[in-house]
Amino acid sequence: MLRSMSKAFTRENDDAPEPVINPSPSVLPPGAKNYITARGMENLRREFQELSAQPPSSQIRHRLGDLQNSLLNAVVINPPPLPWMQVQFGATVSVRNQQGLEVDYAIVGVDETDLERNHTSWISPVAKALINRRVGEHVRFRTPAGEQNWEIMKVVYPDANSINSSEFNI
Repeated sequence: MLRSMSKAFTRENDDAPEPVINPSPSVLPPGAKNYITARGMENLRREFQELSAQPPSSQIRHRLGDLQNSLLNAVVINPPPLPWMQVQFGATVSVRNQQGLEVDYAIVGVDETDLERNHTSWISPVAKALINRRVGEHVRFRTPAGEQNWEIMKVVYPDANSINSSEFNI
């Protein structure tokens, strides 16, 4: 038995290129700048170059659009000068939680967020609780898991060795 398919579900030309997908809207709040670390900017550029060299597909075009938007709007933030006692954008912060375990959090741009590696966006609740705090301070804040109480043990800026420093305050 043969079934016919409605013309609405077919293309005129199956060899026609797929439409270009517009980039996704930013996860940044309206009016917020797209801050990024120097390392994050290098990673975005590298990914853009690698994807540009691949045969185009709708997924690649979509990702290239997202990357291009991020690269055009990114504001690279350099680490502050030594001594590193205060948490700012780009810092990797070692905290001791109430169980006595030390955990590191890197405060990065939204395009660099990687929760598996504890790279948290500067607009996240964790980053907001840590920014402008100093080594030795205790930080209390609420999470879905309950009240947290951390002590800031150490602040480092991994990108500081590769670029010139400048102060930044959120």
